[in-house]
Amino acid sequence: MKLSEITNIKAVTRIIGSIHEVDVTGIFYDSRKVTQDSIFVAIKGFKTDGHNFIDEVIKKNPAAIIIENEEILSEQASKSSNCVFVKVTDSRKVLAELSKIYYNNPSSKLRLIGVTGTNGKTTTTYILKSIFENVGEKTGVIGTIGNMIGDEFIDTEMTTPESPELNHLLNKMALSKCNIVAMEVSSHSLALDRVNNLKYDIAIFTNLTNDHLDFHKTMDEYLASKKILFDNLSEESFCIYNSDDPNFEKLIKDTKANKISYGTNADSDFIISEISFDLEGTSFKLRNQSTVYEIKTSLIGSFNAYNIAAAFIAALKCGISAEKIIEGIAKTPHVPGRFEVIHFNNKKIIIDYSHTPDSLDKALTSIRQIISNDFRLYTVMGCGGDRDKIKRPIMGKIASLLSDKVIITNDNPRTENEDQIIEDIKSGILIENFVVIKIVVKLQSTIINESPDGSVVLIRKKDMKNYQIIGKEKFYFSDKEETLKLINQLNNELAVK
Repeated sequence: MKLSEITNIKAVTRIIGSIHEVDVTGIFYDSRKVTQDSIFVAIKGFKTDGHNFIDEVIKKNPAAIIIENEEILSEQASKSSNCVFVKVTDSRKVLAELSKIYYNNPSSKLRLIGVTGTNGKTTTTYILKSIFENVGEKTGVIGTIGNMIGDEFIDTEMTTPESPELNHLLNKMALSKCNIVAMEVSSHSLALDRVNNLKYDIAIFTNLTNDHLDFHKTMDEYLASKKILFDNLSEESFCIYNSDDPNFEKLIKDTKANKISYGTNADSDFIISEISFDLEGTSFKLRNQSTVYEIKTSLIGSFNAYNIAAAFIAALKCGISAEKIIEGIAKTPHVPGRFEVIHFNNKKIIIDYSHTPDSLDKALTSIRQIISNDFRLYTVMGCGGDRDKIKRPIMGKIASLLSDKVIITNDNPRTENEDQIIEDIKSGILIENFVVIKIVVKLQSTIINESPDGSVVLIRKKDMKNYQIIGKEKFYFSDKEETLKLINQLNNELAVK
């Protein structure tokens, strides 16, 4: 990328200094990473403002500094620096545009499938990966658990990366001969312009329920951020949406894309019916006009029929045969932290990242549909700190109403008081069927060891990642590993006896 390409960006309102023909060495929004002849984009963040670090950036001899706030530039800084200062109307949008240019528009070289919604994004991308790999297509995945380029796993901190990292990743996928990329598109990334200028061939809408209201403030704002994805689709692309969700009409009303619906609704283009599931897997039928497809998967729960239906349609539109799609669905492995079943004698422990009221409701309702009324259902849960407080009492109420016993525990309190988080959860509980055990390992030992035969224990996974944050310190913690460790210990004790 040549520095002169900055002048082609419409958001530019003023250039201070002389544009010189130089090869740009990088695009950065983090002042610590700036290199000589790179471009620094000053962004007003939630905790820090990139404009405050311009003096530090100047010392690193960048080619250009992109700013929104021209007033902070002193006359001396402008004169003493060899770099160009570029005033723009929106730094975030410019960051995304520059990232696309610098990495040679990588999304145009791939078949990009974006998946958005409150729940089901991760699972849907994993199903897509399994389908495409079943026909020999090297596939990329971008999402909550991590990013994948074929078999290569790349850890990540965000569901959808910032635009420079995102375009770099897409470019790496293209260079690695990935033909397909299945990407989770978060509401944050849409609202903050991280995914601006990407070319999506297909966009999938899973559902919209209460979440992220600490950021979006209202459900209308939350929906508006999701809508951005569909509003920017081209006429050649496809919009695949859940017609059972009451929000779909508002979400897709302005899209130019070809619309395809799925759901149990009789008006859906692809109709889901005859869902049957147990702790071994799920089967259902998917009808499109006069054709009926019979689908089986090891993934558990009626909600997974929706995720599979969305992935099925997307794969069809990419030219994969129905037979090969069904094979790929059957081969889809369990997604880490999504309704993972662990057997211990005649008890079942289920680990699930039920991070919203809707997902917790669906997980517990699914378990209730599977198990006999004679068996007891225990739910181990907490809620993260520095996140949406509104959902805490709602999740407490749901857990209490659908469980025989609720064990409220410490989650990821972050910088919040853990006792207050627990009180927030308790405030929604209507019946006295709960206890509080804050020490997680002690909690799991008590519940798994002392629960009666035939019990099912749902452990609400603490985070999409295997860690716990207390204050500002991050500690490694895996609910699954701790559970397996405990079960191994209990089995050894039984063997000794």
